[in-house]
Amino acid sequence: MKSDVSSTVSPSTSSINGSIPTEPAIRHNWTHNEIKAFFTMPFNDLLFTAQQIHRLYFDPNEVQVSTLLSIKTGACPEDCKYCPQSTRYDTGLEVEQLMEVEKVLAEARAAKATGSTRFCMGAAWRSPKDRDMPVVLAMVNGVKELGLETCMTLGMLKPHQAIALSEAGLDYYNHNLDTSPEYYGDIITTRTYQDRLDTLHHVREAGINVCSGGIVGMGESLDDRVGLLQQLANMPEHPQSVPINRLVRVEGTPLADQNDFDSFDFIRTIAVARILMPQSYVRLSAGRETMNEEMHALVYFAGANSIFYGEKLLTTPNPAANKDLELFNRLGIRAEGGRIEQTPPSLQSSRAERIFYNAAAN
Repeated sequence: MKSDVSSTVSPSTSSINGSIPTEPAIRHNWTHNEIKAFFTMPFNDLLFTAQQIHRLYFDPNEVQVSTLLSIKTGACPEDCKYCPQSTRYDTGLEVEQLMEVEKVLAEARAAKATGSTRFCMGAAWRSPKDRDMPVVLAMVNGVKELGLETCMTLGMLKPHQAIALSEAGLDYYNHNLDTSPEYYGDIITTRTYQDRLDTLHHVREAGINVCSGGIVGMGESLDDRVGLLQQLANMPEHPQSVPINRLVRVEGTPLADQNDFDSFDFIRTIAVARILMPQSYVRLSAGRETMNEEMHALVYFAGANSIFYGEKLLTTPNPAANKDLELFNRLGIRAEGGRIEQTPPSLQSSRAERIFYNAAAN
């Protein structure tokens, strides 16, 4: 007998045989118990449900490809327990100052040459200072002129900073919630959950697309993963991009000895995110280098349709570009907006070796 999930997907859905409606209602009022019911469904039923919904809004054989560059690395005053960019932990990370605009644009040109359609720039700041904004805005302008979508993660924003980024042409702003409100204090104490929600509010008000997700595998409970997705799915607008990070354990951080996160639980998280936020891009972010080909194939089937491409993220290795290309070819997956190619030599590959992708520290 098929599971009756339709009434959970949408209150107006017919419950006959658990069928999914042609166009399920986009909801912003998910309850904790409704979301937890998805996590506890039989695995095959969950993936089948997620894949059906995914096909209503996206080409199931197309993945959006982004490139991520650290434009300012390390020396962050925050105490996020997963993050080696924090000044509180001795991880051997080399601190780098804010890059020059032309060097960033050279990286963006290289990313475009490989087939990336979005160029993301991250700075390890608690929040940008107004004196840094002219350089940051010049980066946005320059990348936009190359014909790429732009994304930045700079920390907490004030309303006038969000407006300035919007006027410069910024397409997306990343600011992750990390985990549930209940578990958040176990991971970060130097800024509040409300601080993060306030920044996302400023970003939406400025007309910038929201990129917001979290990290799994930090010792959180199932209820915490439910709570994270509930926060994201019940926003006034669903984030246009939802990065799901798998903890990368780094020596010197408080989470260095955290147990491996179960692969099936990660796939379930992707599938539930797809069901709750049908129109959002669900992105595979940190931790992808620990996933084998079979796991990649399953998360694409579960509804993931965006990746960071290239052999470096902010401060950690990423799967080799040619491996992504080979797997895409084997699975019949296309890059959104064209084809991807193996990453050519660039300034990024010549920079100091990095050890961690800090997708949510800002």
